[in-house]
Amino acid sequence: MSQHEFDDEPYVVIEKTESGIGTFLLGALAGAAVALLFAPRTGADTRAELTRAARRAQESARDMVDDVAESLGETLESARTAVEHQVESARGAVEVKRSQLTQAIDAGREAARQAREDLEARIADTKSQSARARSGSSNRA
Repeated sequence: MSQHEFDDEPYVVIEKTESGIGTFLLGALAGAAVALLFAPRTGADTRAELTRAARRAQESARDMVDDVAESLGETLESARTAVEHQVESARGAVEVKRSQLTQAIDAGREAARQAREDLEARIADTKSQSARARSGSSNRA
């Protein structure tokens, strides 16, 4: 069997989409409205029931919005706390590095001062040896 024998076969394409809560609520409301319209009630009873269903849906949506807002607020607060903690940690690290750098600079300055003193002492010693050598050679002559 070759691969081309199946080209004429029908095929089905299935698309997967994610439906949100809004779509679900809209479908529930539409279903409730249709059920009420076909129910054996008077027009006034049906309108009253539709009004009650709409109010319940509105309250449910309001509750959902409140829950989402509360959850979002908690998430934002948690994120803010985490960021503040990271900033404080970074500040501490910067202070430690600044202190280490200051100590290193001070140590470098002290080493340079000590090296200068040692060099000046060697130069002075060399000058005095040179002066003694000259005075010793002039005394011999």
